[in-house]
Amino acid sequence: MSITEWVTAVLVLGGSALALTAAIGVVRFPDTLSRMHAASKPQVLGLLLVLAGAAVQLRGSVDVGVLILAGIFTVITAPVIAMRVSQVVYREGTYRKDLLIVDELGGQRPEG
Repeated sequence: MSITEWVTAVLVLGGSALALTAAIGVVRFPDTLSRMHAASKPQVLGLLLVLAGAAVQLRGSVDVGVLILAGIFTVITAPVIAMRVSQVVYREGTYRKDLLIVDELGGQRPEG
């Protein structure tokens, strides 16, 4: 195996492991806010690592541009979606209040 194949394998396996931990977190965490955190942060990093591995393997191909665009769109949209979901959950009061350590909104209604 060449060095390029090793780098690709490490990136894809690392990204897949992060995506797996995100999926396990979504299933195992007790409330929506925790699940939203698990669904956004490690899943996005895992996807970026898999895309980077694919880009290393496909270097010089026109498909690398599509991989870069997919990564950029994910990085832009995932935090926005996570924030909107958390605002809706907080506004409707469907989260477990006993799991909050600090309630920074403290009775304030979130914007939106």
